Amino acid sequence: MTRIIAGRAGSLTLAVPDAGTRPTSDRVRESVFGALESAGILNGAAVVDLYAGSGALGLESVSRGAASADLVEKSPRAAAVTSANARIVAKAVDGAVIRVHKSAVDSFLRASSATWDLAFLDPPYDLDDTALRGALELLRPRMSTDGLALVERATRSGRPTLPDGWQPERDRRYGDTTVWWLAAD
Repeated sequence: MTRIIAGRAGSLTLAVPDAGTRPTSDRVRESVFGALESAGILNGAAVVDLYAGSGALGLESVSRGAASADLVEKSPRAAAVTSANARIVAKAVDGAVIRVHKSAVDSFLRASSATWDLAFLDPPYDLDDTALRGALELLRPRMSTDGLALVERATRSGRPTLPDGWQPERDRRYGDTTVWWLAAD
């Protein structure tokens, strides 16, 4: 079961697509969001959740004070689940701006003119390093000054190869999963 952990929509249960996604565990989300909140990064932030799956990362952000979230998912079935979850969280968080985009990440980033403060990239484990690097390249011009991207991957995949414009800030391992914090420079 996936749920919103804390904030104004805390404890709401989220649907999870029946196949093709790997939801971020509650343990990882609790740790990541605790660090984001203590750093004051979420308050009023514009967030993008790439490879959204259920949308849990972007929706948790909104629950905890982000002003908006763009949830990007290319699978039609997963995007439908994400949309349903977004409606549930939007009812609990009055004034939240949540947009679901049924699109491939690269296509979305090429077409977007938005600017984000915080980006989550939790791609399928089979996404290769070259494709992830390409997504980070496209994302960089869309990030605000001092923007932050969090990349979640299988620990065995190693640190992502970073294009120009990104600096590794830290990483944290959670068993089979590692989250890399990347600062836009």
